Amino acid sequence: MRLNQYRVLWILVFFDLPTETKKERQIYTRFRKDIMRDGFTMFQFSIYLRHCSSRENAEVHIKRVKNLLPAKGHIGIMTVTDKQFGMMELFYGKEEKNLPSTPQQLELF
Repeated sequence: MRLNQYRVLWILVFFDLPTETKKERQIYTRFRKDIMRDGFTMFQFSIYLRHCSSRENAEVHIKRVKNLLPAKGHIGIMTVTDKQFGMMELFYGKEEKNLPSTPQQLELF
């Protein structure tokens, strides 16, 4: 099965965690660092994303995020195809910006 824009997925993790107390800030920081260790990168302040080469690979990383969920806060996990992600338009103010680049895939056959 060849990789294409409809099979390759992006996982987006959206979160809004409490940061009122020192303990809550520690929990927020731990969650953020843990998902970054799993290969997620910051897209916006509370939106992190990760490229996955297949549905199976995405499910592994989604399961890892679910295992890291803190007791409080709102967390959303969404997957989109590479094709859908590529149709997104990004702006900083009125200036259009390029999307993050798709990691290169090595195909052995």
